[in-house]
Amino acid sequence: MLLDILSDLLKIDDVLLILKNNAAVSEIRSNSMSIKQKEKWITIGDNDGPSHMHINAELISSAEFVEEEKPDRTSFSVRFFDQSGERVLGAFFTKMYDQNNELIAKRKKTYGDLCQKYNSKINF
Repeated sequence: MLLDILSDLLKIDDVLLILKNNAAVSEIRSNSMSIKQKEKWITIGDNDGPSHMHINAELISSAEFVEEEKPDRTSFSVRFFDQSGERVLGAFFTKMYDQNNELIAKRKKTYGDLCQKYNSKINF
């Protein structure tokens, strides 16, 4: 199911994938990214291209759809956690608001449809 949700996220334009630890952050846009799995490793992006990531599917234990209230808007994301509850990967929906700071209904529906398909909390 992890490969399925990541595949669905990569089909959506303007999703920012963020790998983060206490020493480094890597950000990759979802637009036109490929995905494949070989044994326990999921590769996002072209292995020979300028940017890609490898995810150990055995170490991702859960995911959660998060709508986080900010002072001027709400952020929408899917966050992936390891067995210790630490966030390993975040998929943040960008360009959710128009120039008037109004939520774009089509983008919100895309997020909501994905949340409904997988449920708001997922255990792998």
